[in-house]
Amino acid sequence: MDRDSSGSSASASEESSEAGVAGGGGSCSSPSTRSLVDTAGNLSRTASDVSTSFSGRCSSVDHHSGPFEPAASMAKLIDRSPSPASSAASLSRLSMKPRADVLDRRSTDDEMELVKERFSKLLLGEDMSGGGKGVCTAVAISNAITNLYATVFGSCHKLEPLPAGKKAMWRREMDCLLSVCDYIVEFYPSTQTLPDGTKVEVMATRPRSDIYINLPALEKLDAMLIDILDSFQKAEFWYADAGTRSFGSVTSSSSAMSSSFRRSVHRNEDKWWLPVPCVPETGLTEKACKDLQKKRDCANQIHKAAVAINSGVLSDMEVPESFMAVLPKSGRASVGDSVYRVMLGADKFSPDFLLDTLDISSEHDALAMADRVEAAMYVWRRKASGSHGKLPWSKVKELAADDDDKNVTLASRAESLLLCLKHRFPGLSQTTLDTSKIQFNKDVGQAILESYSRVLESLAFNIVSWVDDVLFADKSIRKLSDNLKS
Repeated sequence: MDRDSSGSSASASEESSEAGVAGGGGSCSSPSTRSLVDTAGNLSRTASDVSTSFSGRCSSVDHHSGPFEPAASMAKLIDRSPSPASSAASLSRLSMKPRADVLDRRSTDDEMELVKERFSKLLLGEDMSGGGKGVCTAVAISNAITNLYATVFGSCHKLEPLPAGKKAMWRREMDCLLSVCDYIVEFYPSTQTLPDGTKVEVMATRPRSDIYINLPALEKLDAMLIDILDSFQKAEFWYADAGTRSFGSVTSSSSAMSSSFRRSVHRNEDKWWLPVPCVPETGLTEKACKDLQKKRDCANQIHKAAVAINSGVLSDMEVPESFMAVLPKSGRASVGDSVYRVMLGADKFSPDFLLDTLDISSEHDALAMADRVEAAMYVWRRKASGSHGKLPWSKVKELAADDDDKNVTLASRAESLLLCLKHRFPGLSQTTLDTSKIQFNKDVGQAILESYSRVLESLAFNIVSWVDDVLFADKSIRKLSDNLKS
């Protein structure tokens, strides 16, 4: 199978349906997928309330404005120091664990039946007719992880502990889905000593490197996010149901304050059904504010780490032939004459300066520009690679650097422009190429890592947004109280 809404909205739609990627590709995801993405807490990284892409949302707060630093973020989050001994200890502690006891945890026959149903859908490729026309295993397991996220977290809109039943479902079924990774291995030469002391060379197995590195980290991030939600058992703030007229204290002296406060806090009227955060009339205590900010920063770092893993997995996926087949004939036609002249004519190309001259007023415009720039980049790469066969782009870039190839220069500048665009709009949805990669990907390991990192990214973003809403409510009620006193 498939990374914000305008402002700070991080809420999810109330609709939910099965996600299907087999019929969608690029920016044309199926209606069922779109409905599921709405339910799963706005999984896509877009400015619109509903997106057709397959990724989790990304916050557009100031903390996200800089480039991602996957190595530093991951080392900090899972306590992994640069030293080899410490790194090995961390990986040992977090390494993939056998999940043979997963089924033994069941408490009722219903849970066993649910597990059977999940794996039956995976084997059938979501084709319940049994005719073998279902999606490939990679897409099916990616859909399963997204569906599970929608079921468990789709109705969560508050900073509160996850219900015990949903938490147990999440851990149990994720264990089942992730157990596939225990059997994705690679061979390496090793030696074995026979009983008589003779040493022979054999091929041993070990977890595939990308799974061995990323999966333990994602499991750690998952546990940290659940712990953050569990820490809100006793909070100084509360929530009022959407549509209520008064949500402060019930005394008449506070009714005016409550009514005025509601108008200032409910920043996105398009999400009128979402619960509204409420704080005491005097605001939150200093200790509570510091605690909220600390948890926000932690969730923000988790979000960045999940984004980094997701981006890395997507970059490793093969570019589908279907994407290459529909590329325009020239990169100039894709980006436009004005952008092409700036990219080609400048001695020292500045992507920031170029973006400042463009009229990009919304993330929808930014996504359209990103699609055009990415398409042009691959057109120029294809032309530059024509005389070098099927060498990787890094090798082609090295070979053609001395020849001052115009296509290599344009492709490199398009790549820097695309990166700058994503940094300027951190809530940008996945591009057409990314969604095509997810749809046509057949690598089960990459599908699991991509979907797992995407749903964790969405959950982390939602937590950051919910904390921002509470802090905004506290700031608003303090300002309102000061105005009434004066």
